[in-house]
Amino acid sequence: MSMFDGLISKLKEESRTIVFTEGTDRRILEATSRLLGSHIMDVVLVGNVEAVKEAANSYGCRIDGAEILDPETYEGMDEMVNTMVELRKGKMTAEQCKESLLKGNYFGTMLVKMGKADCLLGGATYSTADTVRPALQLIKTKPGNKIVSSCFILVHEFVGGDVRLAMGDCAINIDPNEDELVEIAVETAKTAEIFGIDPRVAMLSYSTKGSGKGDTVTKMANATAKIKEAAPFLKVDGELQFDAAVNPTVAETKHVGGEVAGQANTFIFPNINAGNIGYKIAQRLGNCAAYGPILQGLNAPINDLSRGCDADEVYKMAIITAALS
Repeated sequence: MSMFDGLISKLKEESRTIVFTEGTDRRILEATSRLLGSHIMDVVLVGNVEAVKEAANSYGCRIDGAEILDPETYEGMDEMVNTMVELRKGKMTAEQCKESLLKGNYFGTMLVKMGKADCLLGGATYSTADTVRPALQLIKTKPGNKIVSSCFILVHEFVGGDVRLAMGDCAINIDPNEDELVEIAVETAKTAEIFGIDPRVAMLSYSTKGSGKGDTVTKMANATAKIKEAAPFLKVDGELQFDAAVNPTVAETKHVGGEVAGQANTFIFPNINAGNIGYKIAQRLGNCAAYGPILQGLNAPINDLSRGCDADEVYKMAIITAALS
């Protein structure tokens, strides 16, 4: 069974509702048609009702069963504004909240906050920051979490099965400190488990167990020690070079043992440069499908699309996002 077969089976057993913030976008509508046609989840489309329907008809998309909500005419807007004023705690007036809620990203996020939907997927036409900002302001981070982070799930398929890997943080935190790396590692391990990965976490570096020197080496070694203290149940080791993390022979040559060395499947990078480059090398040269960025640390699943995505990516990210709820 492929990763998506398993996720779809789970979603068909446990009904979920997803919000798409860009209801007239062709890719969103094509994915909506596919999700509804296969009875995978319920869908809320944000936008002018007639405009969404006209767009769907023009693209040949069947969206019967989708709920279309227009911020301009939404009956619960007053309640939504009042709730947002309370959440912003004096940082925004009612008028400013109303202005924000007329935008699809804020309106959709508030639908999740108020329990009208389980999760949200946006960003087909706007930036990651425009997805993350309302999520931080309204959904907020989970108790015990101070940051939002991200990971990618990479899948290499072959006849008879697949290999799945998790990589973080490749999209959000530019230069995380030791404590932030602890959060990133723990959250990435949790995400990995949802996608059928038994996480063995490697804290990556250009050094293996002190073979090299430098600030990032010290950072990854110290973060590893803090993770072992904060999450003693987690299989984690570092600092490790990538070859020592994935190749048993190299790990043995470099005198590294344990449950992670040579068999890691969950990789934490020292900064966004390494992470973004690393996952894209795996994607483009390693023939891995890359799914993400999957946002972590929030009280509800909110995920971001690439503006260059296609309808199939929207469909798959919707399944991933709903599976996280």
